[in-house]
Amino acid sequence: SQPRKGGGVMLSILVCVKQVPDVDQMKMDPETGTLVRTGVPAILNPLDANALSAAMAVKETWGGEITLITMGPPNAEAVLRECLAVGADKAILVTDRAFGNADTLATSYSIASAAKLHGSYDLIFCGKQAIDGDTAQVGPELSQHLDRALLTYALEAQVEGDTVKIRRESDEGYDWYAAQMPAVITVNKTSYDLRYPSLKGKMAARKATIPTLTAAEVVVPEEKRGLKGSPTKVKKTFTPVRTKNGLRLE
Repeated sequence: SQPRKGGGVMLSILVCVKQVPDVDQMKMDPETGTLVRTGVPAILNPLDANALSAAMAVKETWGGEITLITMGPPNAEAVLRECLAVGADKAILVTDRAFGNADTLATSYSIASAAKLHGSYDLIFCGKQAIDGDTAQVGPELSQHLDRALLTYALEAQVEGDTVKIRRESDEGYDWYAAQMPAVITVNKTSYDLRYPSLKGKMAARKATIPTLTAAEVVVPEEKRGLKGSPTKVKKTFTPVRTKNGLRLE
């Protein structure tokens, strides 16, 4: 352990990120009820970018090391390198067809199992939600699987000893909430600008080695992973048919 600013040991921080399809071009398979990703441009989930910005602010102020984790197809490595380029230290890719078509519960269980393989984290940052599902469930589910305190809708985070505080927007202004670490924090928007990579950061990210974890390493019971481990079932999807135009009244 290394000393950090303000005393204590170096913080170990995990940031969960997700590669999502561009929502403007997103489609659903009406037969399976799952997203059709083929041919749809993929981007870093914007709220996960906010989570990374909040984590970077903690690292720069109080000291720490940031590890990224994502679960997705092999090409999800691109979003990990994008985040490494703006200052994250390490990254982990969880990818296997056995984890495919997972809902939030199966996803959070698999990510929690993978995170445990790489040690314990003082803070885990997640975006409030992903733009392809808008459920806001993975962060809270991670806190349950890992038995950690949960702080949601954060705008920023501050560390005092073994306590983390977040600022959250409310109807009457702002509220502060605190919890003892280790803790999970979901980030809504941040008080700081999103990070942009430098040329040096891009070059380092391009050369970085990103370990890949498959179902062989992340041992998750079959009934808790992928489509079989997903209690959320999409029974039917359809595109509404407009049968008539609206009536404009002067």
